[in-house]
Order: sequence, then C-alpha cells, then structure tokens
Amino acid sequence: MWTWFHKLGSPPHFYRIATRLTPWFGWAALLLIVAGVYGGLYVAPTDYQQLDGFRIIYVHVPSASLSLFIYVNMALAAAAGLIWRIKLAHAIAAACAPIGASFTFLALATGSIWAKPMWGTWWVWDARLTSELVLLFLYFGFMALRAAIDDENRADRASALLAIIGVINVPIIKYSVDWWNTLHQPATISKLGKPSMDSDMLIWLLIMLAGFMCYFVAVVLTRAKAEVLQRARDQKWVRQALEGK
Repeated sequence: MWTWFHKLGSPPHFYRIATRLTPWFGWAALLLIVAGVYGGLYVAPTDYQQLDGFRIIYVHVPSASLSLFIYVNMALAAAAGLIWRIKLAHAIAAACAPIGASFTFLALATGSIWAKPMWGTWWVWDARLTSELVLLFLYFGFMALRAAIDDENRADRASALLAIIGVINVPIIKYSVDWWNTLHQPATISKLGKPSMDSDMLIWLLIMLAGFMCYFVAVVLTRAKAEVLQRARDQKWVRQALEGK
C-alpha cells in the first residue's frame, strides 16, 4: 500500500497518468454537460411556482456543489503535502484554487440572477450567501498568499495552513440553512430521505453535476501537469516528456 502511495506521489508517474486520463474526462464532461443543458432547458417540466425561472438551477447547484467539493480536495491535498512533504500534493492544491474560485464566483453570480425575480433583490446578507462569499475570499487568499511568497517551500506551507483553517467554513455553508433562519431554500437533494425535487427534473441536474465534476477533473489534471512541469523544470524527465520520449 505504501509503495503504491509513494509511486502515485511521483511527479513523472503522475504526469503520465494525467496525460492519459485528461482526454477521457474532457470528452465525458462535454457529452454530459451538453445532455444536461438540453434536458434542463427543453425536457424537464416547468416548475409550478417559479415557472421556467427555476432552470438556472442546472448551473447554480452544480457550481455551488463543486465550489465546496474543490475546496475540501484542495485542503486535503495541502494537508497531505504539509504532513508527508509530498510536493505533488502542493501542486494539486495550487491547481485546484483557481478552478474552485471560478465555480464559487459562478455560484454567486447565478444565485444573484435567480434571487432577483424570486426575492426581489440581487443580494442579501443571508447566512448561505455570506458564507459562500467568504469561500471565494478564501480561494483568493490562498492564491494571493502563494503569489506573495517567492520561496516555493514557504509558499506551500503558508498556503496549506490557510487552506486547512478555511475548511471550517465548508460545514457552515452546508448547514447554514438548517442552523439559521435564512431566505435561501433548504437542501432538496443532499439530505436524508427522498429528495424534494421531482425525478423528471432531478435526473438532468445529476447529469449536469456529473458533467461539471468530469470537467473539474480534466482541468485540474491539466493545471497540475503544468504546475509539476514548472516545479521540476530542471529535471531530466521533464525534458524527455516535452520531447515526447
């Protein structure tokens, strides 16, 4: 088990695996997102209260879910790098940050667009919205901290600590609608018991979520490969990889 873990943490081995897997996840993401968009816009029935305005859920919910999922994975990778001093783990954490920030911004933007006709305002300092905004600042802080420190090792350690501390915000976002009286609706999918959403609507949402997940994997592998090449630019295997050997 340790041998497998050590091999997986090898930058050359990771680079080869990532190169093989990226196209598969990329094509899967394209097919799933196209199917999800078509199903969400044209096949799913109209909501009896929100009419067609509810269809923004097919972008908003997957974006919000990925914003949390990516942060947790970024923090886990940063923790692995900090505890076991695995350089590759820090590279993966660095690769996750801009992708997570993009999904968080998309979740906030689509949420605001959805809120305007439903709540009558673009923004309220609701517990869910505010904690999601804090998540965006955590992503920005992680990237800014890395950019502000010239020494790579110090940047890895400092950003890893910030990522780990910031994990406390994830359950706050997740359970804010249960802990406080908020305008944001309660969970409709990720809860105990049967989802509150009609199955004819839910299936397309799950397809979109799978597509966004595949897109994240494809992009993070691509970014992590670039990060690994940058970190190991003076090593022989990098020259061989770039030459296609």
